[in-house]
Amino acid sequence: MKLTAVFQKVPNGYIGFVEELPGANTQGLTLDETRKNLIEAVELILDANRQLTEETLVGQEVIRESFLAPT
Repeated sequence: MKLTAVFQKVPNGYIGFVEELPGANTQGLTLDETRKNLIEAVELILDANRQLTEETLVGQEVIRESFLAPT
């Protein structure tokens, strides 16, 4: 699966977000800084979602497996 990063020039640098992942957005003074910040934002969102899911499923029997989303 490929995600789409969108970057926009603004007066104080750049903003960036991932179209397919709500909440994955950031900003930076340069395009390179914004790209790095966006990678970190995506990692933080995925980690937070994993932790929230683990807390929600405590004590429940579940099956976890890898999932490859179609492109």
